[in-house]
Amino acid sequence: MIRFHITKKSKKSNARLGLLKTPHGAIETPALIPVATQAVVKALTTEEVVQTGTQALIANTFHLHLKPGEKIVKRHGGLHRFMRWQRPLMTDSAGYQVFSLGFGMDHKVGKILKKRSENKVSHPSAQPQNVKITETGVHFRSPVDGSPLFIGPKESIRIQESLGADIIFAFDECTPPTASHAYTEKSLERTHRWAEQCLEYKKTKQALFGIVQGGRFKDLRVESAKMVAGLPFDGFGIGGEFGGDKKRMMHMIRWVIDELPEDKPRHLLGIGYLEDIPKVIKSGVDTFDCIVPTHFARHGAAFTSVGQLDMRKKIFLNDTKPLDPRCACEVCQTYSRGYITHLLRAKEITPLRLLTSHNLFFFNTFVARIREGIRQGII
Repeated sequence: MIRFHITKKSKKSNARLGLLKTPHGAIETPALIPVATQAVVKALTTEEVVQTGTQALIANTFHLHLKPGEKIVKRHGGLHRFMRWQRPLMTDSAGYQVFSLGFGMDHKVGKILKKRSENKVSHPSAQPQNVKITETGVHFRSPVDGSPLFIGPKESIRIQESLGADIIFAFDECTPPTASHAYTEKSLERTHRWAEQCLEYKKTKQALFGIVQGGRFKDLRVESAKMVAGLPFDGFGIGGEFGGDKKRMMHMIRWVIDELPEDKPRHLLGIGYLEDIPKVIKSGVDTFDCIVPTHFARHGAAFTSVGQLDMRKKIFLNDTKPLDPRCACEVCQTYSRGYITHLLRAKEITPLRLLTSHNLFFFNTFVARIREGIRQGII
C-alpha cells in the first residue's frame, strides 16, 4: 500500500508539496514519472536512470503483456527485480491503447487536437476500425503478430498484479478528442462500471488509482471526478483527451481537481511538455508521466536553459560548449555539443543515450526547482 502526506500548500496557487510513500521508497511530489514502456527507459540502463534523479517510473501494461508476458515477469520476481529498479513503479491499465490503437490511429490524432479534424466520433455506438469496444472489455489485434487479444477490467488487474508495480490503474477507455458528447457520455458510463469492477477484482496490497475521464465536456468531467472520488481508490489519475489547446487543457484539469479529495495523490496521465509542467503543478497535480524528454532525445533534441536545441544540425559541430553550461549532469560535465553532433550525424547509438540522460536530468532538475519554489513560498 501507499501513504500520502502533504507537507506544504502554496498560498499563491493549488500547488502542494507531498511525500508519497510506497513499499519501494518515497516520492517527493510534485514529480515527473518518466516512461519505461517495456520495463526500460530506452537507451539507458537502470543505474543510468537513477543518476538522472528519477524518483519513479511507469511501465506499460499492454506492451508488457505482449512481450515478454506477465507470467515471465512474475517468474523473475516481478518488475522491480526483472529490471533491477529498487525505486517506486507504476503500471498503466492498457486504457490508453484503447485510444491509440483505435480512434487515435483511425483519425491520426493525439490527446490534444492540434488542428480541426473532419473525422468525428458522433454515434454513441461508434467503433474504431482495429479495436472493438464492448461492455465487458476491449478486443485488440496484437501489433506483434496480429493475434486476437482481449483486455477488460479483470484482465487488466490480473496482468498488473502479476507485474507487481507499487501503483496500478483502473481499466478505462481514453476517448479521442474527436468524440461527441453523446459518445463520451456512453463511454464514461462504461468506464465507471469498469472502475467499480477493478476494485472488486483487485486481490493484492498494491495501490489502485481510479481514472477520471469525460473528454472536453465540463459536465462529464465533473460527473466523473465526483463518481471516482466517491470510490475507495488510493489515488486518482486524470486521463483522456484534453481539448484543442493547452489553455483549455488547464481548465479541464481544474474542473477535475476541484472535485477530488485533497488527502489523496493526483496523477496526470501522459502530459508533460516543459511549458506545461509549472501550470499542471500549480493546478494541484502531484505526479505526471510523459515521454517528451526521452522521445525527443532519440530524435536529436536537447532541452537546455536557452531552449530546445536540434543537435543534428551541422552548426553545432564547431561548438566546444557542453549541451547546457548551467547543467550539472554527467553528460554536460564530460562532452561537448560538437562531439554529440558528430555522433548523431555519424548515426552512432551513443548520442541517444547521452541526450536521454541529459534530458531526464534537466527535467528532474526543473521540477526540483519548482518544489523548492513552493517550499519557499514563491510558487
